[in-house]
Amino acid sequence: MAIESIIAQLDAEIARLNQVRNLLSATGKVEAKITAAKGKTTRKTRVTAGKTVAKRVLSPEARKAIADAQRKRWAAQKAKKS
Repeated sequence: MAIESIIAQLDAEIARLNQVRNLLSATGKVEAKITAAKGKTTRKTRVTAGKTVAKRVLSPEARKAIADAQRKRWAAQKAKKS
């Protein structure tokens, strides 16, 4: 009986692995995206919902403008509460 259960478990595992293989072979684009992401060394990348996307980089001037605008919003909020 033990051998039969082991064989049944092996058959189930083989079926699961075949299903995974079929899914991966149907989406050949996944490998290309992973390879492309590994090849890029100049810009950092991130994976979002299965897509490789280059991170956006802000210039120091843009960062300063955003920070100043946020400080202005915080000051307005603080003045509104007082």
